[in-house]
Amino acid sequence: METGAEKSSLESLLILNQERSHGVDGEVSQQGCFCRDDFIGEAKKQLWLSGPLIAVSLLQYCLQIISIMFVGHLGELALSSASMACSFASVTGFSVLLGMGSALETLCGQAYGAKQYHMLGIHTQRAMLTLLTISIPLAIIWFYTGTLLLSLGQNAEISAGAGTFNRWMIPSLFAYGLLQCLNRLLQTQNNVFPMMLSSGATSLLHILVCWGLVFKCELGSKGAALAITISNWINVFLLAIYVNLEYWSFEMVVLLSGLLPNPKLEASVLSISLNTCWMVYMISVGLGGTISTRVSNELGAGRPQGARLAICVMIIIALSEGAAVGIVTILARQVWGNLYSNEEEVIRYVADMMPLLALSDFLDGFQCVLSGAARGCGWQKLCAFINLGAYYVVAIPLAVLFAFIFHIGGMGLWMGIICGLVVQVVALVAINACTDWDREPRLGLLDLQLIRTINPWLSQDVAAYGHTSKFPLQLKPSVKSKKLALAIMEHRAGGAETSCCPWI
Repeated sequence: METGAEKSSLESLLILNQERSHGVDGEVSQQGCFCRDDFIGEAKKQLWLSGPLIAVSLLQYCLQIISIMFVGHLGELALSSASMACSFASVTGFSVLLGMGSALETLCGQAYGAKQYHMLGIHTQRAMLTLLTISIPLAIIWFYTGTLLLSLGQNAEISAGAGTFNRWMIPSLFAYGLLQCLNRLLQTQNNVFPMMLSSGATSLLHILVCWGLVFKCELGSKGAALAITISNWINVFLLAIYVNLEYWSFEMVVLLSGLLPNPKLEASVLSISLNTCWMVYMISVGLGGTISTRVSNELGAGRPQGARLAICVMIIIALSEGAAVGIVTILARQVWGNLYSNEEEVIRYVADMMPLLALSDFLDGFQCVLSGAARGCGWQKLCAFINLGAYYVVAIPLAVLFAFIFHIGGMGLWMGIICGLVVQVVALVAINACTDWDREPRLGLLDLQLIRTINPWLSQDVAAYGHTSKFPLQLKPSVKSKKLALAIMEHRAGGAETSCCPWI
């Protein structure tokens, strides 16, 4: 139960915040206006997001425009048929997928705001499956475009040309659905510039592809439709590469091994090594998820020492697990290759690789735990930059250097990965070591106290979420919750002294 002093302190804090912001219920509710700095700041944020998003929308729509431009040089019939086909496709296909994909803006947006990051992938995968399923009946409609247009009283020649155009464009329907899901996934994380770069590169490439298929390959309007299909799939592929960059870095090692002398041996051994590494990594994934949950729970409960203790315990567990796995890996190095192959050369090569695997497994497990601790603090974006930098700035270039310049072969490729892991571990250790754990829970605990003071009926919902940072205020939009959000944002912006907060 709260004491009178605590209630008084809370009320004083809220009054102080109201005075700073010219009144939570003052100018905002009574005069209906905001201060100039707030307006300009919000405008900058919106323009920063809307600019790239506008460019993405225009660039993606340009695919149809460019194709129609090329087809227009083939004659009036080709132009009218392609225009009719694109209009029919927009109404019966693209607009449907665009509207259904927009549901992710709500689902992923709320999940990201509530720091339920695992739900981002779940919502996106469900949406992909749904849109791919919906694309099947839409594809059937497109297949009979000519017949449907003819039944609507359109010209027979134009209907036939439009039907042919849309049949060649059917594969783009499935790509467009996936593209909408990937766009929404990145958009809700405020990660809009990769989308703009991908769409821009695709549009430029589409000009070349369309020209080649329409005129050089003499496919005519069929080539223009096929170019839209190819370009949409290229865009999907580029965004998929961006989303999966970290995981694909290990797979790149196997691909690079195919360029080495004796590629059969190198690719076989690297594939075995990769499978072994991924199997051990699943243990680290479980440990990383555990420490992420424990850190977020302890910080949400206002126990920074508990979060620090959880990290120390998990580090000991991770080091013990890494040492145990490393010992087993080294002891089993002479027999592990026999499980995959009967070739003596492969078995010997795998045995030589196992010490490197033991080291990489140890480092990978350690970094997975440190990444989990960082995720528990809400530093996902920082972790992403560290991971991408470690793998694509350090690991892959060094792997190429060791393998192809120093001629160390497949072992050189794996040594490059180890160097990337070392950089990753050092960066994550530095971040965790420099973290002020006493400061981390203050904002979350303050939010909880404000919630209980301003809107008592929210307390149970916050408790159900377990952490104020995971609580989406959008669940019950009301005047009270808006006041709550304003008070919290004002405190964050104002940086109130902790001396006026007895619970900190």
